[in-house]
Amino acid sequence: MRLKLLFTLVMLVATSTLGWWTVSGGFADTPSQDKKTAAPSGKAFPVKVDRDHYPAPEYRYPNVKIGLTAAESKPDFPPPKAAPEGAPNILLVLIDDVGFGCSSAFGGMIEMPTAERLAKNGLKYNAFHTTALCSPTRAALITGRNHHTCATGVIQEMATGYPGYSGILPKSCGTVASILKENGYATGWWGKNHNVPDNETSQAGPFDLWPTSQGFDHFYGFIGGETDQFYPALIRGTTPVQPPKTPEEGYHLTTDLADDCIAWMRQQKVIAPDKPLFAYFSTGATHAPHQPPRSWRGRHKGMFDDGWDAYRAAVHKQQLEMGVIPPGTKLTSRPKEIPGWADHPDDAKKLFARQMENFADFLQHTDYEVGRLVDALEEMDELDNTLVIYIIGDNGCSGEGTLDGILNELMSLNGIQPKIEDMLPRIDDIGKPGTSPHFAVGWAWAGDTPFQWTKQVASHFGGTRNPVIMSWPNAIKEKGGLRGQFHHAIDIVPTLLEVAGIKEPASLDGVPQKPIEGVSMAYTFDKANANAPSTRKTQYFEMFCNRGIYSNGWYACARHGRLPWNNAGSAPLDEDTWELYHIDEDFSQANDLAAKHPDKLKELQMLFVAEATRYNVLPLDDRFAERLDISLRPSSFSGRKQVTLYPGIIRLPEGSGPKTVSISHSVTVSTEIPKDGAEGVLMCVGGDTSGWAFTVEGGKLTYHYNWFDTERAKIESTKPLATGKVDLKFDFVSEGVGKAATVTLYANGEKVGEGKIPNQVPFRFGVESLDVGMDTLSPVSKTYEKKLPFAFTGKIEKAVLDIN
Repeated sequence: MRLKLLFTLVMLVATSTLGWWTVSGGFADTPSQDKKTAAPSGKAFPVKVDRDHYPAPEYRYPNVKIGLTAAESKPDFPPPKAAPEGAPNILLVLIDDVGFGCSSAFGGMIEMPTAERLAKNGLKYNAFHTTALCSPTRAALITGRNHHTCATGVIQEMATGYPGYSGILPKSCGTVASILKENGYATGWWGKNHNVPDNETSQAGPFDLWPTSQGFDHFYGFIGGETDQFYPALIRGTTPVQPPKTPEEGYHLTTDLADDCIAWMRQQKVIAPDKPLFAYFSTGATHAPHQPPRSWRGRHKGMFDDGWDAYRAAVHKQQLEMGVIPPGTKLTSRPKEIPGWADHPDDAKKLFARQMENFADFLQHTDYEVGRLVDALEEMDELDNTLVIYIIGDNGCSGEGTLDGILNELMSLNGIQPKIEDMLPRIDDIGKPGTSPHFAVGWAWAGDTPFQWTKQVASHFGGTRNPVIMSWPNAIKEKGGLRGQFHHAIDIVPTLLEVAGIKEPASLDGVPQKPIEGVSMAYTFDKANANAPSTRKTQYFEMFCNRGIYSNGWYACARHGRLPWNNAGSAPLDEDTWELYHIDEDFSQANDLAAKHPDKLKELQMLFVAEATRYNVLPLDDRFAERLDISLRPSSFSGRKQVTLYPGIIRLPEGSGPKTVSISHSVTVSTEIPKDGAEGVLMCVGGDTSGWAFTVEGGKLTYHYNWFDTERAKIESTKPLATGKVDLKFDFVSEGVGKAATVTLYANGEKVGEGKIPNQVPFRFGVESLDVGMDTLSPVSKTYEKKLPFAFTGKIEKAVLDIN
């Protein structure tokens, strides 16, 4: 009895002390609407739902009653996170490098049945805009802020030390996944992540800018701008993994991503059927390398034999007939810098047609895999309550494949142009494993019909206007409708928050948030608003000094200097010519009104400067390949003249590793070779696009240099290697960036071989990695292609890299 009286006295004191906090509303961690809950006094008091700050404050058990025993007590579990009532599943699909005039859903010649199916069951948007480049669009898409606001004025591999260009996504620009996750959504990301700083892509991290630290529970894909579809640099969560099959067994990345996404969606709905999904399917297709599965090759044979000029005319006609562009929309003329189809000989036309056939096979397959996701949702009876947003391109078609196309697009990104006569003998290899193809600029321009220009050219809609389809049967009742309101990638986040019933947070993970700069597009779902004025009144565009400004139906722009297929060089800004378009009446930017309305042009030029100042666009910078040099950015290897590497160090991305491209260096590998000999890769950087490999093959020390799969150097020792403990070394002496080099081989200090490399890769080997003791992805040399990963069968103690 005394114990019970003492306990009662203690509880009375505790209640008097803590009662103020409890009654004034200890925040409950629940996203449901504010509700009345019984207070200890028997009266009701409000449990406040904090929708301004995430994570929500710790739950304080406002309804718990604690007695001396469980029989005299009442529990109060923290309510689980639950999405607002009626919140839909969300499937956000983003395809890479596809222009307005490619998809059959928007009048193009490439069949995309999934896009057509969703459009017939929802809405098409013909005035949606991107940033003209992949990484910036992707950052804007998941944060709702302009790409310079979230520090991605260019791709991560070209980041510079300015606020709008650092490539470091600010914590003040939280992702939509982080918000949805805090409100009861399951979140997953598949495919391309191009928003991790180039120097933070290794297993040393830090990982705070990787998807699993940005609100995504699940990530399966790759980090960087592109990857090989047959030998992808796969990551699961933050761990590098090998593809589950080989190309010979039918492996293809897009199929693998779809398989994993479907499995995840099914798992989530089996375990927690009432929990909504946010699945972000962000493909590497159809960015170069253009690599369709082998089983899809040849489906478009002969379709493009008439060339890009004819393609544009046919697509423009079809777009008008379908009504996806307004009546009277003009087809813009071909820029003088792009040759006409008739200007080429027949052999070149044959090559060009094959390039486009290969791309079309690739795009059609990508749409097929998106269709598998839609089918899976339908089979789970979830499609009607799923908002599917299908964005066909993160920019316009890519003009980075040179005027003649290319079998190895890393060659073009390094500023080197191939010759047609070098590509013709390999025409049947285009798109197969071991090639990294990209089509000619003429096809990129055709794929952007009816607009001018291509990817990178943010001044014109060929670079920035992409088709979008939205389907949500439970809420979007109009079937097959068209919307023409002017919108931008930053408008997707506020759209998702509105349909989920969630407001923009003031803080996220303890960090005050910059205001979301997008506006919701949800008003367009109602048929009554089909022709409503756009809620986006102003939008700037800028990429490599190509710049434009939209304001209330008018658009001023200036295409700057360097062309998208010339990846080096700068030009003065004062040489640019500004153009003016009244796009409310001129959908395709065909009628330049600059001379007719000079005052309007001046007004918009001044507005661009104001917006550029406001959103961190300055300083303007038109460099391209020059910015690929990894030494321009902070790195764990900066300033280190010697690096010791050990077996097990594999999949170290080039951007996060030591620089070995176009500089003098040496590598010494301390090994132990068994009496019966050994073979395998000692160390390598790169893969089948370009790179080098230091190996033992046939008992001889060997050095391979792959110059864009066009020139291959092989230097061997003059005699077999000794067994036992052997130090194996090569010296690489560079004669300058992109120039020749001399390689000398040593075994235990004795010179055993020497040779010349006629040309060096200037800036970057590509999208693969540094490996010690094996070659993990595609092979640098075809001599060991069938033995991958060609792990060294002796013992490696260490590998020492000396940078001269």
